Amino acid sequence: MKAAPLALALAALLAAPAWAGLATFDEVRRDFRPSDSAVLDRDGLLLQRVRTDTSVRRGDWIALADISPALRSAMLLSEDKRFYAHSGVDWRAVSAAAWGNLWNTRTRGASTITMQLAGLLDDDLHRAGGGRSLAQKLGQTVAAQQLERQWRKDQILEAYLNTVPFRGEIVGIDALSRTLFGKAPHGLDAREAAVAAALVRAPNAKPALVAQRACELMRAMEPGYKPDCAALDMFASAALQRRAFDPSEGVAPHLARRALKEAGYPAGPLRTTLRAPLQRFALDALQRQLRELRGRNVEDGALVVLDNASGEVLAWVGSSGTLSRAAEVDGVLAQRQPGSTLKPFLYAQALAERRLTAASLLDDSSAQINTAGGLYIPQNYDRQFKGYVSVRTALAASLNVPAVRTLVMVSPEAFARQLRAAGLPLAQSGDYYGYSLALGSAEVSLLTLTNAYRTLANGGRFGDTRDLPGPASTARGQAVAIDPRAAFIVGDILADPNARARTFGLDSVLGTRFWSAVKTGTSKDMRDNWAIGWSERYTVGVWVGNASGAPMWDVSGTSGAAPVWAQTMAFLHRNEPSRAPTPPAGVLQAQVRFGDALEAARSEWFIAGTEQPLFAIAPEASAAQAAPRITAPADGTILALDPDIPPDRQRVRFEAEGRGVQWRIDGKPLARGGSAQWLPWPGRHRVQLIDARGQVADEIRLEVRGAGVVANARR
Repeated sequence: MKAAPLALALAALLAAPAWAGLATFDEVRRDFRPSDSAVLDRDGLLLQRVRTDTSVRRGDWIALADISPALRSAMLLSEDKRFYAHSGVDWRAVSAAAWGNLWNTRTRGASTITMQLAGLLDDDLHRAGGGRSLAQKLGQTVAAQQLERQWRKDQILEAYLNTVPFRGEIVGIDALSRTLFGKAPHGLDAREAAVAAALVRAPNAKPALVAQRACELMRAMEPGYKPDCAALDMFASAALQRRAFDPSEGVAPHLARRALKEAGYPAGPLRTTLRAPLQRFALDALQRQLRELRGRNVEDGALVVLDNASGEVLAWVGSSGTLSRAAEVDGVLAQRQPGSTLKPFLYAQALAERRLTAASLLDDSSAQINTAGGLYIPQNYDRQFKGYVSVRTALAASLNVPAVRTLVMVSPEAFARQLRAAGLPLAQSGDYYGYSLALGSAEVSLLTLTNAYRTLANGGRFGDTRDLPGPASTARGQAVAIDPRAAFIVGDILADPNARARTFGLDSVLGTRFWSAVKTGTSKDMRDNWAIGWSERYTVGVWVGNASGAPMWDVSGTSGAAPVWAQTMAFLHRNEPSRAPTPPAGVLQAQVRFGDALEAARSEWFIAGTEQPLFAIAPEASAAQAAPRITAPADGTILALDPDIPPDRQRVRFEAEGRGVQWRIDGKPLARGGSAQWLPWPGRHRVQLIDARGQVADEIRLEVRGAGVVANARR
């Protein structure tokens, strides 16, 4: 009998150094880490809960006063009836357990709540797969007594309830309550408390065994009460299958993950710059619009709102959520072709370099531009040409050919440098993209594109965005990326409803009841649709499309992203005005007229020194415009016939400018008028345009490759 006290004393000597620096209750509570992190908006409202620890499922630390009395009673009855009487070790229970072991009789066990907590707090005392060793049990005994000397009983019970494993990955009473019962710990009733306490004894037991143990506990909790054990069995089975505590829930999953990573996954809640009411509205508006577009093969979208002065992110909607098959993809950061949304930066550069003014005339007609890769033939969205138009009309109405002609003046490489200065990090050089860069052939993200528009809103000053609180900053003193005078004029054009009427009409969804400037864009093959614009205080960017890159069906600049942009802007300014910006130094307003009544006379903004009263087409330009010429197809075109398509469905359409013209193919008459259709056959052919005098005004050569068409053509 002397060996046992000797062994106990030896264990105490061994265990004492490990617990000499026993953590205090406050330290344990401070170091407690939930398995998910709470991400808050700027005012402390919950935006998102994000799972950050996949090894366990822990909720928040719950104070003992916020845990239901029923649960505390059930836990003490189940695990430690004399908790408030012993000093860490229940020697009566130890004796009973030893006697039971001697006679091979089952007993409750001698491990107190304090001893269990000691094992939970010290890795060296954790229970292994085969149970604790003798040394661990003795060390646990010594540690429990030391805990009782340094902690209060309520602290021990509180720490235990927050760290005890219940079932599977669930640790702590908050995770258990929210997962199995869908409620906070303070709301647990006697039945739920009994099931919870039963799980501590047998975390992985079958539901029937858990229910049996819970029924026994309910009898002990209320002497004389006869619980319905059959109903409790059904309740326990249902509860153990529930997973109501979603590991990630809220309205800003993409921003939440990004912000947590930026902040280094802090222990407590993380506050961001977002506005929760705005975030919820933006998500709802985007989802409503995508439901409207469901029949047009559109399921994804993204939205971001920036504060112009500070660069703070006020809303960040990364996807359409449940409407998307790729909800994890963050559309705010995804790289996509921006279409016509790059045009404002191109025209701003041409204005700043004094190559153009807002009243300068550009030719919107068929263009064939020689490049290293062959002829580049830009087209307008509606496949129609407007003739000579002013820069104001060309930009506001989003005409493609004038933009390409402007890029020819500026050069692709110089334009690429301008885009990079505005915060758009192109992957390739300007020469790589060529003249298609004017129409958005590069790839950018919604965040960087929206921030580039914020640069325009701030008079050309570029500043970074931020989604975590920090020192207040303004655009003053930031790098000037765009000439302030050009930025102002471009903003004035994009805010002009009359200028955009040629394409969008006077009652466009882009019009607002307050001052705002906006531009839409659609990438090639209808894969991406954008609406980016700003008011006095905010810049809003919206993208709709498909995360897979699949094209949309019949979605235009005003039917896709624009309605969401307009609704979000209206929400931002429901109680807040937006005034037009003050003209910067170096710009002036002057009256202008246009020759041949091309456009109505108006008052126009100019960079000082570029103003002039009349804009007209030079006589030689008028003559050139009047001269008949073939506009399509281009000279040297090679046509490949598809044998799988019926020959009469592969007709070639000829287009020309000029009056009284007729067409000849290989010297034979074909048709009269500005357009004609021709059924091609293999070989090299000469196409001639004959003017009203019977003279050859223009001609092209083309080649048709393929077989099987001649016979069909002769039938």
